[in-house]
Amino acid sequence: MHYVYIIKSYKTNEIYIGLTNDLKRRIDEHNKQQSLSTKSKTPWHLIYYEAYTSEQDAILREKGLKHYGRALAVLKNRIKNSLNENSTINQMPKPQRVRG
Repeated sequence: MHYVYIIKSYKTNEIYIGLTNDLKRRIDEHNKQQSLSTKSKTPWHLIYYEAYTSEQDAILREKGLKHYGRALAVLKNRIKNSLNENSTINQMPKPQRVRG
């Protein structure tokens, strides 16, 4: 399988669109700072992905999302709740340690 995915930075709330044949490994690489384009914005979390049996279809979809603003705008509108829910994670208070 080939995956087009969107991850979001906990640090900056920016999104990144990528393509991989191993989704778990690729997310781990982003979070281990092994990707030049995302390493300064870790940690990342997966927001959305699409699975393709055809690598060519996945490449075309990734290209469409990265280079044609309308395609990304339509997708963002479709997943707006997921994008907004995860953007509040940084704003949530950190749990307090209970001393006893």
